[in-house]
Amino acid sequence: MTAQSRIIAVLGPTNTGKTTYAIERMLGYRTGVIGLPLRLLAREVYDRIVAIRGPSVVALVTGEERIVPPRTQYWVCTVEAMPEGMGCDFLAVDEIQLCDDPERGHVFTDRLLRARGLQETLFMGADTMRGPIASLIPDAQFVARARMSELTYSGAKKISRMRPRSAIVGFSVENVYAIAELIRRQKGGAAVVMGALSPRTRNAQVEMYQNGDVDYLVATDAIGMGLNLDIEHVAFSSLVKFDGTRMRMLQPNELAQIAGRAGRGMKSGTFGVTGEAPPLLDEVARAITDHRFPSVGKLQWRNPKLQMGRLDALIASLEQPSHDERLVKSREADDLRVLKTLAAEAEIAARASDAASVKLLWDVCRIPDFRGISHAEHASLLNSIYCFLHQSGQIPDEWLGRQIQRIDRIEGDIDTLSKRLAFIRTWTYVAQRSGWSSDESDWRSQTRAVEDRLSDALHERLTQRFVDRRTSVLLRRLKQKEALLAEVNDKGEVTVEGEFVGRLEGFRFSQDKSASGNEAKTLRTASIAALAPHFHLRADRFYNAPDTEIDFTEQGGLMWGEYAVGKLVSGPEALKPQVQAFVDDVAGTEVAEKVTRRLQHFIDRKVALHMEPLLNLQRDESLSGMARGFAFRLIEGLGLIPRADVADEVKSLDQEARGALRKHGIRFGQFTIFMPLLLKPAPTRLRLVLWSLAADHQEFPEAPPPGLVTVPSVDHAPAGYHLMSGYRASGTRAIRIDMLERLADMLRSEDSRGGFEAKADMLSITGMTLEQFSDLMQGLGYKAEKGEREKVKVVIAAPQVANEAEAETPKDVPAEVPAEVPTQAPVEVPTEVPVETPSEVPAEAPQEVPAAAPEMEVFYTFTWGRVRQQRSADSRPRKDGGAPKGKGKGKPRGKPQGAGNKAQNFSARPSKPEKKIDPDNPFAAALMGFTKK
Repeated sequence: MTAQSRIIAVLGPTNTGKTTYAIERMLGYRTGVIGLPLRLLAREVYDRIVAIRGPSVVALVTGEERIVPPRTQYWVCTVEAMPEGMGCDFLAVDEIQLCDDPERGHVFTDRLLRARGLQETLFMGADTMRGPIASLIPDAQFVARARMSELTYSGAKKISRMRPRSAIVGFSVENVYAIAELIRRQKGGAAVVMGALSPRTRNAQVEMYQNGDVDYLVATDAIGMGLNLDIEHVAFSSLVKFDGTRMRMLQPNELAQIAGRAGRGMKSGTFGVTGEAPPLLDEVARAITDHRFPSVGKLQWRNPKLQMGRLDALIASLEQPSHDERLVKSREADDLRVLKTLAAEAEIAARASDAASVKLLWDVCRIPDFRGISHAEHASLLNSIYCFLHQSGQIPDEWLGRQIQRIDRIEGDIDTLSKRLAFIRTWTYVAQRSGWSSDESDWRSQTRAVEDRLSDALHERLTQRFVDRRTSVLLRRLKQKEALLAEVNDKGEVTVEGEFVGRLEGFRFSQDKSASGNEAKTLRTASIAALAPHFHLRADRFYNAPDTEIDFTEQGGLMWGEYAVGKLVSGPEALKPQVQAFVDDVAGTEVAEKVTRRLQHFIDRKVALHMEPLLNLQRDESLSGMARGFAFRLIEGLGLIPRADVADEVKSLDQEARGALRKHGIRFGQFTIFMPLLLKPAPTRLRLVLWSLAADHQEFPEAPPPGLVTVPSVDHAPAGYHLMSGYRASGTRAIRIDMLERLADMLRSEDSRGGFEAKADMLSITGMTLEQFSDLMQGLGYKAEKGEREKVKVVIAAPQVANEAEAETPKDVPAEVPAEVPTQAPVEVPTEVPVETPSEVPAEAPQEVPAAAPEMEVFYTFTWGRVRQQRSADSRPRKDGGAPKGKGKGKPRGKPQGAGNKAQNFSARPSKPEKKIDPDNPFAAALMGFTKK
């Protein structure tokens, strides 16, 4: 050191520009070295100097990273990695107050006492170091720098109310993760910064915060060491930390070092507490804001003059106490502890028998315990490394490759990747040591590549877990009041600024269910603002869509493709239903009105198409009197009326009125008066919906499957369901109305008094088995008597032939073909005609065949089973409620047994005058011919 060398201590609180001042001073000299407390900060300063002078003259040396260009002028290092005896013009050490740190303080104290630049030496740190520096270095000059902005204490505040651009500080990994998870749920996400992160991971996380992807930073006290970030508020989630041996309260100066990160340049900042941290005492808060703290008392120190001749001499020199009362011997560091452990092993003691071997062992013991598994594991690893180096001078490539290969995996969660990063740091440190491997540059690049891959994977996992990029992007755009770009694909998936936010189902936005709380509110606000134009475009497309794209459901819903866009509601009349559109309020009244109009047009056309016979009947002004009244009843019944309900009205209709009604396709059946066209599947489906709306049913019954003649009866169906479905319930099944009328026509010709059996045609039109048909007939009022009889086999006999030659039968054709034909009544069977056996075929001797039991069959005999209703003399219904006989619920007409073809009249009433034949009846001419005859 020359006589012109100056020692300057630049002291002051955070945000005074001390580091920037040191960089400027160093670049004013030809050569320089700057020592920084953290690997992360060293990388940041290195990048700043490279941006000014270029990479060819700047070196970066840390325990795990070594970039040394051939023409290096400026060295950026961690304090432990600062080269000694270089003779540089300028030398600086940052955060010199760490001389008081129990773990690393002896290293900073050594640099304070022994590291010097040829022309200038600069120490930067807190003002608490003024006393120790003045005492130990009498010729040191002091430069005080005031904080460029104001720091204010804001008290306690909940994390949910934390303002943007805030940093929340925790003092354990678990605490940091818990806070980051909470912020993700409530604020969209946070960046995570910890000292254990690699520079690559840390820089990626910081970049997310700096560029505004997230507005919150969750960190350990690592941010207190010179990291320059745009932080407006610092909140402490705890006031205690584990210092390696015990849990202790943070000192005011330590809190100030971290709180000082709030505010940058001329911008003021605030600090406070959050979570479970108690409010700061007034005197502590005042000390932080005024930057007044007690001076550092004693500095940590370890003897720099090491004896390398013998192991015991080396250990003794490391444990030698200081003779200066201002310096206190530091506690046993990890390197000394592992040295003692290895020295106790016989093999190591035998190998470390000379100065070179002892020095090599000490170098190996200084490998940091990045893994942090256990002291024994760390000592075992260093034992292997030392034995390799001592025996062959290098670590075997195969062994080193296996150690690295086991770590080179990027699958796993955050904790797994963090452990692998810690492991690779050990091998990165080993690869940096000169002469320890066969190809240093290759192993350095390999370990660096593995660290980069793990760093990128860890950054990705941190982002996935603690950042909801979707919410953070939308929040930033909303805050900047920029127009948000929304897109809706053909599946209805909505993306805003490329982030999935939900689905557009028709004209309603269904938000992503994974969001909750504030995140959900943010998503909806951003999504609705961006979707406004899409609602109008979709409404225009819907208004011009053909009816084939729209349909109604059996529950009255209105669908546009797969999307529900509205529902039917009851209107002033059953044939005039109204619609209610499903449109979000934010879409606007214009969209809602357009959708409503299109839906109303659709359902009006559906009613006009499927209910055309009823509408024509309603619009027919030529109907008058009883015919018009009856048409009104039929319209009210949506085209179907049980005949028993209108028996008197039907009797009152003259032939002219009936003819006018028949012109509209109305059929007067024995059981139902109906319009056959309305029994088709489409009108039936619509009729059930219209009827359910008019009856105000909460749940609409579904239409039976189309094409079935009979269906199972629905026990708990609302009254009138079977009729509206086009069926009549009879027993356990319901039969379609038109087929029931065909069956009734068949039954008229049967003897309902004497009894009859079911014909094949009856079973055919109903599609029922005999047992099912009997149940149906009982439901219609008949009695069914079950019986059994011997089943008659019908044998088809061979025809008679004139001579024997013609009677010959080909060998491949059987002479007689018996066929079992079940019959509903006894059938006369012709006598079986035997066929002569050809003479060339010998007849077999007759054998006795035991008589088989006769096969039985089940049959039913049906008779009319309802009690005849009594009528008064004037043929009007009785006052006691009895129904008039002969019509409606009376017995069906039929021929009495033994009556032949002659009709018989069983009525006790005087005969009525014959009614005129309806001239519009298609059979009018034939009927008139019979009448004349």
